[in-house]
Amino acid sequence: MGLFVFLPLVLPLSAWPVARLAAQHLHPRTATRLLTALAAVMAVCSTLCLALLMVVGTAQLPGNPLPDGWSDPEVRAALPYDEVAGRAAIPALTLVCGALARTLWRHATVRRRGWRALAGLPGTSVAVVPDETEAYAYALPGKERRAEGRSRGRRRTGRSGRGAPHGRVVVSRALLDRLQPAERRALFAHERAHLTARHHRFLLVTQLAARANPFLRPLCTATAYTAERWADEEAAAVVRDRRVVARAIGKAALARPRTPGPALAGLAAAGPVPRRVAALLGPAPAARTRPSLFTAMGLALWGAACGTVVSAMSSANATVTMVLVLRAATPL
Repeated sequence: MGLFVFLPLVLPLSAWPVARLAAQHLHPRTATRLLTALAAVMAVCSTLCLALLMVVGTAQLPGNPLPDGWSDPEVRAALPYDEVAGRAAIPALTLVCGALARTLWRHATVRRRGWRALAGLPGTSVAVVPDETEAYAYALPGKERRAEGRSRGRRRTGRSGRGAPHGRVVVSRALLDRLQPAERRALFAHERAHLTARHHRFLLVTQLAARANPFLRPLCTATAYTAERWADEEAAAVVRDRRVVARAIGKAALARPRTPGPALAGLAAAGPVPRRVAALLGPAPAARTRPSLFTAMGLALWGAACGTVVSAMSSANATVTMVLVLRAATPL
């Protein structure tokens, strides 16, 4: 195993340049998928690293439930044993597991409360909350099976209906009153883009990755921004006027919108609003997904890719080595 077992803990630093450059030079759709994949792989590798350190480094602690053969001197010589690192991995892994469980619980709670708050409102794709004081809008995911069942029922009965896929758009009356008709169309198109592309899954994966390894927080922040930019571009394609989308975002931001929590995406929730407005006032981003190697974006991508590959190989090498050695040391 050697020092390979420690590499996944620090290799997420190689993805930091991508977190900034991807939002500037890649299409938002490509950037969101790329950053999410990088964060997921590196988070899994770093968590596995902590688990290996805990098992290997604590085999000699009194009262551990591991087989006695795992603490033999021959096993210690074959595996990197550091009592300090092994003991430190126990609370670290406990904190990681607690943070992951808390994040999942928070996402589930926010979605349950969101659907509970819509009880009594018409079952349309857009839920208008009669709130005249606070202006907000967000995409509420979930209820996929029920929504699909309603769609199949409409097709069987011959009725037409265009429900938002995989959830509902929630908007307050206060925000609707501030927007012009064209801006309302942009608002609805933006939120439907979140639901159609299931951006809540990208947000959840990157938030879990950031909880697993703090070095991945820049990727979490960048993914939240690129997901909003992705929805902005989809809305601009629907209304065919980028300035209308920019005005809708600006008005929603000035109205101090809120969402029930980071689990849900909103019109002006994640990402710096001035950057999003400036991007919409410019030309549409190119859909090219392969930047040249001799650019800052290309170098950052290859650096992050190499870091991800090395992290995965390090974790695999450490895991296979530990399994083989400890299996040989365990009596049948």
